[in-house]
Amino acid sequence: MSAAAFNGLFVAEGSSDMPIADIVELMFFDRGVSVHLRKPDFGLLGKVPKDVRSRLLAGEKLSDEAIDFVVVHRDADNAGYDARRREICYAVESLATNPEIVPVIPVRMTEAWLLLDEAAIRLVAGNPRGKADLGLPKPREVESQPDPKSTLASALLRAADVAGRRRDRLAKRFNQNRKQLLERLDRNGPVAQLSSWKQLVADVDSIVEGWASAGIEESVEAVRSVPTQSGHSGRPVRQSMSGVPKSVR
Repeated sequence: MSAAAFNGLFVAEGSSDMPIADIVELMFFDRGVSVHLRKPDFGLLGKVPKDVRSRLLAGEKLSDEAIDFVVVHRDADNAGYDARRREICYAVESLATNPEIVPVIPVRMTEAWLLLDEAAIRLVAGNPRGKADLGLPKPREVESQPDPKSTLASALLRAADVAGRRRDRLAKRFNQNRKQLLERLDRNGPVAQLSSWKQLVADVDSIVEGWASAGIEESVEAVRSVPTQSGHSGRPVRQSMSGVPKSVR
């Protein structure tokens, strides 16, 4: 679409969820749009409550640029997808600006998305050539798993096929291993079959289409000739989007 960048704010449930920001950035890049997601250090403001509204307000306070869109990660858990989406949209209304919203709501948990890549689980567990049955659910079953976190933790232990202290150390590294699996998540792989992922894709597509219909392409015509900067995974050089109209939700 263009070489100009939109500024976003990313809010996640935990530190091991940070790779989701990179995934969303790449989803926009796949559609020809360069975005930059800020991942604020809430510690700079002291103790910030963990609810979505408080974190969005804190992120807005820490941001030194206008926010074009927000990406909020929130597991559906037992509340369900629709309830989490309403929670996120309500929280965004508290912001001084009127940003676009990209809710990232895995069903039921983020770990469900990570149960689809057996090879990645074996690799992260340190035993890529292992043959042990990992007890993974079928793709159509992952979003109905009652506790995908426990299923993933068990799969990692089975994949490692270790005992004693090595098994204990692996179990304690669950959050780090989970983060590695998120970093390896193939956004065009089996996860694309899941309803929660399809909704995420639809939201990204809707925002990109809205920006285009609002005249973004004409507004950034002057920067289209900026060459791609080498050494940055093929991403276009970012330019300020200040003053460019945004789409209407």
